[in-house]
Amino acid sequence: MTTFTRRTVLKQMAALPVAGMVLGAPHLALAATPEFSLKYANNLPLSHPLNIRAAEAAQRVAKESNGRVEIAIFPNNQLGGDTDMLGQVRSGGVDMFTPGTMVIATIAPISAITAVGFAFSDYSQIWGAVDGKLGDHIRGAFTKIGLHTFSKMWDNGFRQITTSSKPITNAADLSGLTIRVPVSAMGVSLFKSLGASPTSLQFSEVYSALQTKIVEAQENPLAIMQTAKLYEVQKYCSKTNHSWDGYHFTFNGDTWSSLPDDLQTIIERAFNEAGIQQRADLEKINKGIEGDLSAKGVVFNAPSADSFQEKLQKAKFYDEWKGKFGDEAWALLEASVGKKL
Repeated sequence: MTTFTRRTVLKQMAALPVAGMVLGAPHLALAATPEFSLKYANNLPLSHPLNIRAAEAAQRVAKESNGRVEIAIFPNNQLGGDTDMLGQVRSGGVDMFTPGTMVIATIAPISAITAVGFAFSDYSQIWGAVDGKLGDHIRGAFTKIGLHTFSKMWDNGFRQITTSSKPITNAADLSGLTIRVPVSAMGVSLFKSLGASPTSLQFSEVYSALQTKIVEAQENPLAIMQTAKLYEVQKYCSKTNHSWDGYHFTFNGDTWSSLPDDLQTIIERAFNEAGIQQRADLEKINKGIEGDLSAKGVVFNAPSADSFQEKLQKAKFYDEWKGKFGDEAWALLEASVGKKL
């Protein structure tokens, strides 16, 4: 298994064309003419572990299929913002896309249940939920909108709040704060309930919005803050762990159905196993990110969750979302987190 540090990430990406995968161009260094040429799009920089493991999975698919399948990877919003790519994977313009939980919730609202504020306390709860009955419930909803979804989610991480002017020490510090959130009802609802002024923007717009002070703050996992260089436009990082975010590996349903069974097995196995590796990669790289960002001038603090949870309870946030998701899904969530929300 690859060990991830900043240096090894960059070395891995530099080596990819030599290994036979040219990211962003449909080319594989194999003699056979492929029967299936697939496009995979995402919003992450090349240096993110998701793109490294996805490239390895694509190479594995090419090898195990004897060149029958080629997968071209288009990273870093090359094919548009999240909303654009989600539309393309539904229409067949791209074959594969990894939307975050709150991004795909715009068309399958149940996805956002794993992003409920302060629901999960650790990764054992998360993987038990999304690899188990709650994950099956969510994937069933994706099938109904024409998307096949691989059984293993990929990790994005616990989301943290960054600001340009002050640290967030308790819920009161969020009052009136202009903060970018994903284009999602859950993100807006969470921060409105906490007293902030959330603005939905696609990820491709985040850096410029922070740079030009359209918004003062944003919230994302630390790996995103590092790879997208948000530390250049943000001073403080408050480790709230307010929400967990992961990536669903989705596939256009018609395209998936057109693949022979043996190729479906090869592709799903390669990407599921790569997803497990990416989870471990992100866990390792996260341990070093805080030190790296601190060296770049970011000031960290770790507020208690108590005031935030109290504010959400008073705002009826949990009652509202239980009503939206339904009793069955909410019961699966509470069974996973081991507490009543």
